[in-house]
Amino acid sequence: MLILIDNKSGIPIYDQIYSQIKSNIINGTLKEDSPLPSIRNLAKDLHISVITTKRAYEELEKEGFIYTVQGKGSFVSKKNTDLLKEENLKQIESHIEEIIKLSSSCNLNKDDIIDMFNLFYEEDIL
Repeated sequence: MLILIDNKSGIPIYDQIYSQIKSNIINGTLKEDSPLPSIRNLAKDLHISVITTKRAYEELEKEGFIYTVQGKGSFVSKKNTDLLKEENLKQIESHIEEIIKLSSSCNLNKDDIIDMFNLFYEEDIL
């Protein structure tokens, strides 16, 4: 599992780890019951504090993406379709916000965006 840390991003390191692991779970790169690197090994590989990796794993477990077995490690949880749907909805909302910001800088109105969406939808999905 490849995790890249960007020290210049301004995003806390634990959040970068959390986001990348969560993304790999959601997109299916990490399968159900797949083992994650131990907290210590991940910290060592990334040259960061064990506390930082522990926090990322705790957040993932709190949100139901992973589970921990004492003495065995952390593993990818069974996919919760409601949880995945909610995560995807958050991503869609984020993209919509970005589209609105970009469209206003181009003086496009809602109808223009809807027309564009309909055009892309018909070409790419149907």
